[in-house]
Amino acid sequence: MSGHSKWASIKHKKAVVDARRGQHFTKLARAITVAARDGGGDPTGNPALALAIAKAKAASMPKDNIERAIAKGTGEGGEADAIETVLYEGYGPGGVAILVEALTDNRNRTGADVRHAFSKHGGSLGEPGSVAYLFEKKGTITIDATRYSEDELMIAVEAGAEDISADEDMFEVVTQLGDFAAVRGAVEEAGIEIENAELAYRPKSLVPIDEKQTEKLMTLIDKLDELDDVDEVYANFDAPADVLERVAG
Repeated sequence: MSGHSKWASIKHKKAVVDARRGQHFTKLARAITVAARDGGGDPTGNPALALAIAKAKAASMPKDNIERAIAKGTGEGGEADAIETVLYEGYGPGGVAILVEALTDNRNRTGADVRHAFSKHGGSLGEPGSVAYLFEKKGTITIDATRYSEDELMIAVEAGAEDISADEDMFEVVTQLGDFAAVRGAVEEAGIEIENAELAYRPKSLVPIDEKQTEKLMTLIDKLDELDDVDEVYANFDAPADVLERVAG
């Protein structure tokens, strides 16, 4: 598995830890609100809402917070109607392409914050369409490879998964968007515990970067991730896994 996939694993673990410290509950609640607004408040008929709730629960968000976020999304008018999804595109150290997915009620504020983070930390904000074509949105399910075998995950392939990759720590199951819910359901019904499940932009190809570039890129990604309106950051780099672990630590 590439260093990029190792970064994905590290990112998910860090997000859970940060959320449990109360640093990301606002972002999680906003995602729930938008999903409920766009698809209704019943998670059984709204996969995006079910996914947002699952992330919130994994981060130990209190049930009351989740219910308030759903109610805010299903209520008429108000704050939920002002929130929109905006995709920013740019470049990082080593020519790495970066997608920044934001949920915002003020494009001007968010755009200025994102541009500042790029320019201050060795990157540059690009025009719409400049790097988005280098990514495609897929379903991704991660599973602890120390607890399960690849044979046990054949249930995912039978349910429609298009690929399963692995290293010593993690299985990564990739699906088309339309197959994500079915594959996730089949895995859960088989009694396999899921570490993380999401709909995410995956790079079509990876750009190799060295240790120094990796350190600079991770700083830029961290600064973008810290912005209140930023929901997710995606990048098409391949870096040594040991360097990523050291930088993340």
